[in-house]
Amino acid sequence: LVVSCTMASLPPLQIAVTGAAGQIAYSLLPHICLGRTFGPNRNVQLRLLDIDRAQKALGGVKMELEDCGFDLLKGVTFTADPSVAFKDVDVVIMLGAFPRGPGMQRADLLAKNCNIFKQQGRLLNEIASKDVKVVVVGNPANTNAWVCAESAPNIPKTNFTALTRLDANRAQSQIAMRVGVPASKVEQALIWGNHSSTQYPDVTSAKVVGPSGKVPVKTAVNNDAYLQSEFIKTVQNRGAAVIDARKLSSAMSAAKAISDHMHDFICGSDGRVVSMAVPSDGSYDIQKGLMFSFPVICKPGGKYEIVQGLPVDSFSRTMLDETQKELVMERDTASGFLFKNPGMIARAAL
Repeated sequence: LVVSCTMASLPPLQIAVTGAAGQIAYSLLPHICLGRTFGPNRNVQLRLLDIDRAQKALGGVKMELEDCGFDLLKGVTFTADPSVAFKDVDVVIMLGAFPRGPGMQRADLLAKNCNIFKQQGRLLNEIASKDVKVVVVGNPANTNAWVCAESAPNIPKTNFTALTRLDANRAQSQIAMRVGVPASKVEQALIWGNHSSTQYPDVTSAKVVGPSGKVPVKTAVNNDAYLQSEFIKTVQNRGAAVIDARKLSSAMSAAKAISDHMHDFICGSDGRVVSMAVPSDGSYDIQKGLMFSFPVICKPGGKYEIVQGLPVDSFSRTMLDETQKELVMERDTASGFLFKNPGMIARAAL
């Protein structure tokens, strides 16, 4: 995948969006078509994928996209056929997943999604660009991304990611509101681990940019009890709080976070440290291969490096171990379904 975020002379970027009739996609597509995601001069073509009964709604989305008159948008296809959506695609944004219903056990949810993401991973392996870049948003996002990557052996594992940027944006905004600065003035508010209530929002290395320079967040907030309790719980449970308030899950903020994630993944983060769930390389004593949110620096073209040497005190170590434990259990359960190993499913009690 040859990607430039400043050249319109390149062929349009082929972008597939799954679950494209949903509210997140509806909020996301303008970001993409206005150039906020892949650059202000990069033409795009959209492949909108959703189930059969959503096709009429997708037709309406296509009409609205046409009516917006986006200069960068060079075509829209909507379909219920993944083989149409994924053919030679450069970028896949996976919003679709099987939702958790009332009374559903987490293992049942993993089984449903394992089948979906196994099939989609296999298809990407067969017909997508071999350098396709993928972000998984549908929950459980980290483990769904792991299943997809395991099912696509001809595509580099590092091309598969899961979204934790929404959590990072929430952490950044909470600190900004606490100290009374714009969110852009808070740097390196990190998310470690799973996109779940075990995630670790970490401001140990975060800074607030002020008129006299950068000040550690711990100094600016001056309340360690808050940072190790209320702040963490607020970020961990923000999604549930949104659902409780509007009776729908986060859409506007999720779309902004996906746009942020893909912009940095494809165009580079300009040296900024950002949070993405990526396959672990063993850094920070996280099991190799686990789809785990790390601090990363992204380079243009879909390359990134996990930031090394950040301080991990005893509190942070406990938090990292807790979210790793949950992810290992999810992965082991998914492995049982993926590789048909009942014993592994039984051992990974959830």
